[in-house]
Parts: sequence; C-alpha cells; structure tokens
Amino acid sequence: MTLQKVSHIFTKIALKPLRTNLFHIVLLATFLTLATSKAYSQEVPKKTNSLPKTVKENPTITTEETTLKLQDTIIKDTLPKKAVLTDIVRRKSVDYEKVNQKNKTLTLYNKAELYYQDVELKAGTIIMNYEKKEVYAKGIKDSLGKYTQRPVFKQGATTVEPDSIRFNYVTKKVLTYNSRSQEGELNYIAEVAKKENDSVYFLYRTKFTTSEDIDNPEYYFLARKAKFVPGKKVVVGFTNLYIADVPTPIAVPFAFFPMTSTSQSGIIIPTFQDTNLRGYSLQNGGYYFALSDNYDLTFLGDYYTNGSYALRFESSYAKRYRFNGNVNVRFENQITSERGFPDYARTKLYNIQWSHTQDGKSNPNSRFSASVNLGSSTYFQNSLNQVNQGSRLNNTLSSSVSYSKTFNTVPQVNIAVTATHSQNTQTKTINMTLPTFTGSVDRIFPFASKDGVKKGFIKNINLQYNVIAENRFVTTDSLFFKPEMFKNAQNGIKHSIPLSTNFKVLKYFSIPVSVNYNEVWYLKTIEKSFDRSTNAVVTKDVNGFDAFRTYNFSTGVGTTIYGTFNFGEDKKIQSIRHVVKPSVTYSYTPSFEKYYDTYATDASGTMRTEYSRFEKGIYGAPGKSMSNVLGFTLANTFEAKVTDKDTTKTEPKKIMLLNNLNFSTSYDISADSLRWAPLRVSGGTLLFKEKMNVNFGATFDPYAINNAGRRINKFNIDNGGSLFRMTSANMTMNYSITSKGDSNEKDNNEQGKRNGGREDDLFGSSADLGDQRESQFGDDDTDKKKPPAEFYHAELPWDLTFAYSLTYGNANRQNEITGNSVMVSGNIDLSPKWKIGVSSGYDFVQKGITYTQMRFERDLLSWRMDFTWVPIGGYKSWGFFIGIKSGILSDIKWEKRNNGNNNR
Repeated sequence: MTLQKVSHIFTKIALKPLRTNLFHIVLLATFLTLATSKAYSQEVPKKTNSLPKTVKENPTITTEETTLKLQDTIIKDTLPKKAVLTDIVRRKSVDYEKVNQKNKTLTLYNKAELYYQDVELKAGTIIMNYEKKEVYAKGIKDSLGKYTQRPVFKQGATTVEPDSIRFNYVTKKVLTYNSRSQEGELNYIAEVAKKENDSVYFLYRTKFTTSEDIDNPEYYFLARKAKFVPGKKVVVGFTNLYIADVPTPIAVPFAFFPMTSTSQSGIIIPTFQDTNLRGYSLQNGGYYFALSDNYDLTFLGDYYTNGSYALRFESSYAKRYRFNGNVNVRFENQITSERGFPDYARTKLYNIQWSHTQDGKSNPNSRFSASVNLGSSTYFQNSLNQVNQGSRLNNTLSSSVSYSKTFNTVPQVNIAVTATHSQNTQTKTINMTLPTFTGSVDRIFPFASKDGVKKGFIKNINLQYNVIAENRFVTTDSLFFKPEMFKNAQNGIKHSIPLSTNFKVLKYFSIPVSVNYNEVWYLKTIEKSFDRSTNAVVTKDVNGFDAFRTYNFSTGVGTTIYGTFNFGEDKKIQSIRHVVKPSVTYSYTPSFEKYYDTYATDASGTMRTEYSRFEKGIYGAPGKSMSNVLGFTLANTFEAKVTDKDTTKTEPKKIMLLNNLNFSTSYDISADSLRWAPLRVSGGTLLFKEKMNVNFGATFDPYAINNAGRRINKFNIDNGGSLFRMTSANMTMNYSITSKGDSNEKDNNEQGKRNGGREDDLFGSSADLGDQRESQFGDDDTDKKKPPAEFYHAELPWDLTFAYSLTYGNANRQNEITGNSVMVSGNIDLSPKWKIGVSSGYDFVQKGITYTQMRFERDLLSWRMDFTWVPIGGYKSWGFFIGIKSGILSDIKWEKRNNGNNNR
C-alpha cells in the first residue's frame, strides 16, 4: 500500500462524524504503520557501513544555545547540497529569542547582538532568515516613542550605523537606510547605501562632514550620488556646501576625497591674498610628499605679482622608541616697490630650524640631540608668512647640536661633540663653535678601596681629567658660511687636572682643598713689533704649535648653623627656622710673567710695552699678576611653620619665607689698592602659594669715586658718604595663575618657543600662517571634550601672566632708574565658545605703552574663527581667519590680513 492510498483512507475517516470508537482508532493506526513501513522499505536503501551517494547529511544550524537539525522527509536529490550556514552563529538578546521553523527565521529582540564570520551586528531587533540567507536589523522605540538602539554593522574595518539594514551573508551585499559611518576625520550619512561587494558602496544623497554631531551637523557637503571605496576614496557627483541646512553657492560638479589611514601625497591649494606693497599673491600652495611611514616632506611657496616669492621645505620624521624630529627651511625674496623707483629694494631672508629628540631608553650610553634656529637677523621681523609677535622682540637666536657617549669603564669616561651658535639680531653678530669636543674621566680615589668608606683627608683625595677643544668663529649674518668667516677662526685645546679632597675639623667645620693644573694648546699665536716706516705697532699671526701651563691652589672652611624661633603651637605662626651657611675661601694663583714679551712703542725703542703672544687665543693668556684672594659668603634661608587652615590635619604647614638671601665679597691680599671687592646682595622668594616668583639684587661699593666717575683708594665713609655706596640694584617679579588653580596647566606657546621667543604669550602669541588650524590660545583637546558648566557665568576659565622689572643705576652718581616696566597677558573664556585675550604693558621710563596685541576667537564646532589686532607701535597689524579645523578639509577657509607699513 502506498502513501497516497493511506492518505486517502485517513482523509475519509477524518471527515466522518465523530462516532469513531476505539476500534476505528486502533485500525487506523495499524494501517498507517504498515503503509508507511512498506513505503519506506521501497524507497530508502538499506543501511550499510557507508551511506549511498544519493543520501546527503542533514544540514545543521549551530548556535551557543541551540542546535537545529533540518531533515528532508524524502531524499531524491542526486547532487550534494551546501549547508545553509558555513560557520558558527553566536547571538544574544535581553528580552527574547524566537526560532520560527516554518519561516526559517531567528528573531532577537532588545539589545540584540549577532556574530557570524567577520560580521558583527548590534541592534534593537535582528531577524535572521537562514533560508534566504539574509539578516534584517532595525532599532526599537522606547516608552517615549524615541527611536533607539539603531543598528551598528561592522565588517572587517568598516563600521556603519544606519536606521535599518538588510544584508545577505553569502553574497555580502548590503542595503542600508540613513547609514552613518566614519573614515578618519570624515563622517558621512547616506539616505540609501548599497554595498555591492567588500570594496564598493553606492550612496544616494550623502552628507559629508567633520562635525561630531552627524545627525545635526552645523555644516556638510551634500552629494547627490557617490561611490565609496572604504579606506581608499570617495568619488561624488554634483556637491555643494550646506551651512545650518541652508544651501550655499559653493559647489563643485564632481569631487574626489582620498580616504586612507596612511599619509598620501597630494597638492596643497594656495590661499589668495592682496597687499598694497606687493600686489596680489598666492600663498602657502605646494605639494605634500608622503615618502614613508617614518618621514614626509612638504613643499610650500608664495608668489606675488611684483616678483616677490617665498619657498619653504618642511619635514617631520620619527622612528618609534628611537627618535623623532622636524626640519624647516625657509627662504624669502622680498621686493618692495617697482624697479626704477627710488624706494625700490630687494631683500633675501632665510631661516633654518631643526629639532631632534632621542628616546632616552633607545641607547642609555649614547645620545644625539639638536635644537637649531638660525638665519637672517631680520627674518622674524619681516617674514611674509609668519606672525612672530614674541620672536620680533627677542634679540637672540641660538642653536645646539650635540652627540655624547659614555664608556662604562672603571673609571667612567665621557665624551661629547657639540656645535653651537649664538646670534644677536640687533648687532647681527654671530658666535659659533664648530665643533667643540669635551672629554672627562670620572673621579679616581687612589687611597681608598673600591667599596670602602671615603672619610678623612687621605682617603678623600681624588683627581679627574678634563679636556675641551674648540674651533670658534665670530662673524656677521651677511658673511655667515662665506670664506671670510673661516679666515679668522680661533681654536685651541685646554687640559685640566683637578686634585682635591675635603675633611672635617671640630666635627662641624668642612674644609675643602684643591689644586688645579691647566695646560692650553694653541695652533696660532701673535707677535707684536713696531714698524718705523709707518710709525705704528704691527701685529702678526704666527702659525704653529704653542702652549702655556698654569696652576692654582684653593681652600676654605664652611659650616651650617640652624636657628629656630618658637612662638607656641597655639599661634598662627608656630616657629621660624633660619639656616645660615657662612664660608670663607682662599685662592692663590702665582704670576706667569714668563709668558709675556715686550715690544717698542716708539722709534727710539726706549718705551716698551708688555704683551702675551697668547692674548688673542680663545682661552686668553695666563695672568701676569699674582692673585691672593680671600672670599666671604653668607647664605641664608628662612622658612616657617604655620597652623594649617585644614582642621583635619594634625601637622603644621611649612612655608618658605626666603628661598635665599646671599651676601658675598672678596679681599685681594696682594693688591696695592682697592683690595675690597663690591658687596653683592641677592635674594628670592615665592609668594601667593608659590605662584609669584620675586628676585632682587643689589651691589654696594665700599670705595668712593672721583669727579670722573672712577673708583679711588678711599672708603666712601671717609669721603663723607655712607658705609657703602649702592651702585646698582634690580628686582623682577613674575606671576602666573589660571582658574584651574595650577599655573603649570597653562598651555605653552610652542610656535613662539620654536622661533626663539617666550613659551608664554606675555609678548603676544605666534602663529604659522601656512597652517592656522590650531587655536592661538593653545587649547587642549581634553578641554574641548569637557561639558560646560550648567550656569556658565559661574565658571569663567581664565589665565593671567604678569611680569615686572625694575633696574637702578648709580655707578657714576647718576642716581636714576634705568628701567621700569610692567607686562601683562590675560585670556578669558566669555562663553564656552568665545575667547578673548590681550598682551600689553607700560614703560614708566619711556612713558609709553609697550607692545600690545588683542586676540579674539570663536569656536564654531568644526570651524574656527579668530581675529588678531596689534593697534599701536611699529608692528601695527590685524588678521582675520575662518576655516575648518580638520586637516582633510583645511583648504576650506577664508583669511584677510593687513600689516600696516609692512603690508603683506
């Protein structure tokens, strides 16, 4: 009996009225059992050790909690079928999971998560149809009707956050609605997005923005159609800029956005400017070369219609755990007016900056560092592409490149090779050493065991060896690295061997003793003679090796005295501690007149003058006169213990009253007159919770002066004056405070520091006009992420820097204040987005306002707008800038500047 017949009989019985008794039921069950047994025996092969090829293994769905087996009732296919799923499906949800065998679906609800191969999906609701090989996900509405738990789809490195998503996990095709994603700094949201394969997406009505709020961006570029290749590029059709959802005429017919996690080479779009002196210009245009992951190169240039131009090369390099640095080379050819006019001028300026830092852990015994800032003396005053407010007021440019090596021998040996540069921008004088070699051998204690206690006169005897060799140049910036610079080179080598010891006398007195031996080598000396034909003294250079040797002896005695004044534990000031460190030193240097010669100063040769052939050397000549000097020093510190305002603390609080108060003078025993040196007094302290640094100093001369202003061998008190005559005095105060409470948290002016100016903005902020993405207030990214106070007027972030300088001169009885000025710089956040700052000062001697700069800035979320104004002085100027902060869209900007007489 076949299954069809059994089914027919079963249908008839089932359709009869419900008069069926137990006999009918048993009969029906018997027929069904026999029929089905016979039917299967006819169609299914008998079981053997190996299954026939016509039989396929049952497909399986495997999860963490459930294993579902789907088996055909009758197997007729002769070809093997692939499994519906080829990997484990992991999933979870908060509310429920439902498997529908009829529809072949798996439903997860509320905080649902699904993981399959490289696909990760999180959403409010996830429905997986394993028959159609598709997954559908969407969010859910909360009790207030708000759409929450939007899907988050992640495959490989690509993450998409749509309102809903549908994808086929076999073909890898995806269809999303209102999908959100991020590639680097660029965010996008597309109304409809279709993923064709792993590398191509087609987007419809897509918004591209760098705004953090992608659902309500303050600006975006709307592309009607786009093709997106993750990690590589976005190609769009007609696209225009929207600001606050208002379309603007700023549009392009098509555009290309590079999308990559690594640096890519590309063109840098210039900025258009117009000036009164040099005409129209294109500035900061060029090309960026992404040479490798470890270094890059940026080439920038400016061109003006009057013929002026500027070139800049900038490169950064780094090797992880080894070193990092950057190099900037700038050249400007400035033309003023037109050729043929009387005010026509042509100036060439250059500047080279190099910074190199080595990771201290990369090689503890070898270190290389560089800090270079050299160039034309007027570069920072006249540069076309720099705003260097503090650097303009700085008179010195300095550089240093050094390499040092330590040999861990016994004793330890240290060597270093250094090149230095110091340039005065006012006098345009350059002092340079190229190179300087220094070497030293660590202390050797010949009379003490290696691990023994070094105590006493004998065991404390130690010696060292030091050597320094220099090649020094003195020139001007116009002759820098020209042949004339090297003609007057000075060089020499100096060796020194100090032999010293120290011991205690009467338990409290420390006595140091030292003998120093010095030897100086020169490769060039001088010879002076009188030329009777010209009736003048002639100085001639003598090439060849020559040397002189000197030695000196020094000793002293010193101790430390502690004094405490107690006022009682119930007093606000409980005690004051006074530490006194008196010391008396003695030094002796003999006369080395054997290194001195004479030459005639008249035609008869009767008048002769002494000179040393070494006096033009870089280490000078040995002293002709014997030196026999006693030195006196008295150092003081004062600190107090006060009752802490915090009543929970049991210990008193220590505060420093005076960090130092020092007195020093000397007495020359071998001098015939004016044996006492002027008394020098210096001191310093910290006030206002150590936020104000105060330093002062004064010089007192015990001798009187004559009408010509020269010191005479007569004490001032014997000349009708006081015991000491104040010849000079100075005082400086520096105060820096922020609303954060810690002045160290104030952001530094890094650009000004690189240019040789101050780290703070006391003399104004500095900026590189080639890259104005950074705030002129030096804001930290962490501050931007902090939410503003609920009532912002109760919390106004601010910072203040104050500096005061006073100098007094009375060396020739002029009794005048030679310098008296105050400088103030302050910044305040008027609102979470508005910042203002000002730097100014007043010179009480010249009776005028010093350099003044005003700064205004508005944070426009993804954009930044600022205005800088110097209202008075020789550097009057103003500048306005508005642009996108993000580097990927930094060319979207507008700026305008006016620099007064030096209008750029």
